[in-house]
Amino acid sequence: MSTTTHEVPGISHILDAEKRIFGKVHRTPVLSSQNLNELVGCSMYFKCENLQKAGAFKSRGAVNAVFSLDDSHVKNGVATHSSGNHAAALARAAKLRGIDAHIVMPSNSSKVKIAAVKHYGGKITFCEPNLASRESTLEKVLDATGAFEVHPYNHPLIIAGQATAAKELIEATGKLEIIIAPVGGGGLLSGTALSARFFSIGTKVVAAEPAQANDAWQSFTQKRFVPSVNPDTIADGLRTSLGSLTFKIIMENVDDIVTVSETSIITAMKLIWERMKIIVEPSSAVPFAAILEGNFNFKNKKIGIIISGGNVDLENLPW
Repeated sequence: MSTTTHEVPGISHILDAEKRIFGKVHRTPVLSSQNLNELVGCSMYFKCENLQKAGAFKSRGAVNAVFSLDDSHVKNGVATHSSGNHAAALARAAKLRGIDAHIVMPSNSSKVKIAAVKHYGGKITFCEPNLASRESTLEKVLDATGAFEVHPYNHPLIIAGQATAAKELIEATGKLEIIIAPVGGGGLLSGTALSARFFSIGTKVVAAEPAQANDAWQSFTQKRFVPSVNPDTIADGLRTSLGSLTFKIIMENVDDIVTVSETSIITAMKLIWERMKIIVEPSSAVPFAAILEGNFNFKNKKIGIIISGGNVDLENLPW
């Protein structure tokens, strides 16, 4: 797939991504909890991308993109803007390939995510915490370095990589009635929806989003792109607007988007920590929060949930 295309990834692109990232990322476990199943009245299967390399699903797309690019494209390294998980994932992928990674991060990014980028050798430039500042700062970095931009979500190579998480979930569980994923920029959701379409025909895809950062829900319900404006949510990974490509894929392949309160996100996160004994970040708890709130018809159904990441600042927990 070319580096500039905005075509929707097909089944061959997902299968190619699966081969390309093999051995460079984890095939993460799928866990279930009888305790939580009984609490909400359905059978849930959690795809634990909190246990992924660099702590999030973002490693899949980043590795797929970095190892798809020609040497001529990456001779000056790669660059992106990201609040954290894509930043760390791209820095790690670049390190694996032996190239530089230039990362623009908002000044209010999580300390643990900043530390992760530095750990993998990423070169950080900080910006104001808004999309305009992210993009303008990245333009300056690109001009100064000649690096190749790897967008956090709005690129087919990224989406194809993220799609492998849902493909593995489907293979581990058999036919699911619903798969639910969080939505920020829409890379994970787009990949999840495509994998459901290609590998589990008839499985519905539902997205969950914080009510205080509900641009994807607005876009979906109004059938037009609505940008994220001043999102105010604990789920820092979901404060981003959809992209042109992810919006298209979501409108054509996602069955529903629901929103959840901040209180429910914290409750869901705490329950997963307590009952499942795994560390998840707030963004990861949003799908389970939607089930706790009863925001769609899930009773007695077999549901897959993508746990998107586990990069939490342990000095700043929400409880």
